[in-house]
Amino acid sequence: MITILTIFVLAAFVGVEVVSKVSSTLHTPLMSGANAIHGIILVGAILVTAHSPNWILTVLGFIAVLLATVNLVGGFVITDRMLEMFSAKKAPKPVGNEGEAK
Repeated sequence: MITILTIFVLAAFVGVEVVSKVSSTLHTPLMSGANAIHGIILVGAILVTAHSPNWILTVLGFIAVLLATVNLVGGFVITDRMLEMFSAKKAPKPVGNEGEAK
């Protein structure tokens, strides 16, 4: 148990260091690739749930499908927000009577 916990903690530290060193320009392509992987995980969870032999495994499969869906949608939302950071800014609309013709 100590060995597994040690590996988990070390993997968490390595993961934080690797992710924190990724520049903003590389983040969006990496998220797109991660979203593709999460889509495959979602399909796998659906297939496993569809073939579950008892109700306990069906409930666990449903939870897996739910979490994979949240993960996939959240990844797309974050990717969309990152892409908005790189898009051109729109000019603000005039406020009040400034834009009206006399």
